[in-house]
Amino acid sequence: MTQERLLQIALVAFGIACISLYPLAIIWPSGWAWHEGAPYESQYFMMIVGVYVTLGVFLILAARDPLANTSLIWFTVWSSIVHAIIMGVQSLQMEMHFGHLFGDVPALLIGAVVLAALVRSPARKTTGALKSA
Repeated sequence: MTQERLLQIALVAFGIACISLYPLAIIWPSGWAWHEGAPYESQYFMMIVGVYVTLGVFLILAARDPLANTSLIWFTVWSSIVHAIIMGVQSLQMEMHFGHLFGDVPALLIGAVVLAALVRSPARKTTGALKSA
């Protein structure tokens, strides 16, 4: 399997994970929701869902031609790292949010590492096709 094919699979998988934020918050609220009650009861959470669903759709679309979408991929990598660090610190500061260290925090970090590794693969460097934006 080629690096590009693996990147396509990773983009679709991470895109599906982003789109699945709302159902994940229903199934496992302590790992995915930052408020008490149903997901729709938090205006802030619904805003985050909107942003991540949109990102998920665009990641799935980017899988058609990853070479043409490196800026989106790198945005996803770096924004996921920053978001995970902030959530990780907040989870450690507030015991009620400790479950996030086993839910959305590692999900964002894993997605970021996988996408970064596939975008920066040795095969891509030699062709110059994918480079950091």
